[in-house]
Amino acid sequence: MKKMIQASKKTESVEQQVATLKLELNYELAVLFEAMQENNLTQKDASIATLKRIRNELNVYKAL
Repeated sequence: MKKMIQASKKTESVEQQVATLKLELNYELAVLFEAMQENNLTQKDASIATLKRIRNELNVYKAL
């Protein structure tokens, strides 16, 4: 029974982390869009790097 509860908590934790990453992804896409409109190359590069990090983290959670 304890193992089932622990597995349930772990699943909820992973789902919560994925949801948080999706929110962060949406925000960073908005930042990238704004940087592209303003032709801000520094912010554009920073946003792209952040988006790559988020993508990698999401891929790790999908592998679980």
